[in-house]
Amino acid sequence: MNDMLRQWNEDMAHVVEQARRALVQIRNGRAGAGAGTIWHPDGLILTNAHVAGRRGLQVTLPDGRSLPARVLAYDAQRDIAALAVETNELPVIELGDSRRLRPGQWLLAVGHPWGVAGAATAGVLAGSGRHLPEMPLSGRDWIAVSLHLRPGHSGGPLVDARGCLVGINTMMAGPDLGLAVPVHEVKAFLKKALGPRQV
Repeated sequence: MNDMLRQWNEDMAHVVEQARRALVQIRNGRAGAGAGTIWHPDGLILTNAHVAGRRGLQVTLPDGRSLPARVLAYDAQRDIAALAVETNELPVIELGDSRRLRPGQWLLAVGHPWGVAGAATAGVLAGSGRHLPEMPLSGRDWIAVSLHLRPGHSGGPLVDARGCLVGINTMMAGPDLGLAVPVHEVKAFLKKALGPRQV
């Protein structure tokens, strides 16, 4: 392995390690429901609406603590939800600029696919915006990445090569195309639902 490839490999491993610090697991008391991303140190967690649409939610934090969670806000069209847990001083991921992403950039999705805790998968940006073909939910911006999202990835962080949060993993749109809610859509959701102080 040459020095450049070795350094790239180390950099990507570091990016995943940083993202995992803000990754939580969400359960509904019976089975794994998905992942979540810590947005604010005071217990604000982002996930998908299809993950949060269950009762009796329990959030397992990166430090192993398991806490009950309540749904603060929910948007089925964006497939995004905000949860709250009673704690503070949680680790967060630096926010990136999802509007400046360009096709071909490397992105990494972190979650708990099939119960594998903190697993990562990588791919390149295929496209973004609201005019992507055959979108399952229209009228909203999306990030489309050439990677595989599996059950348990939903709600986890999508980060760029610098480790900045650019989206929330959501669903597959085909055999080789994963979708995420861009950070700017998350901000719009939070501003409308919880006020500008949470953005």
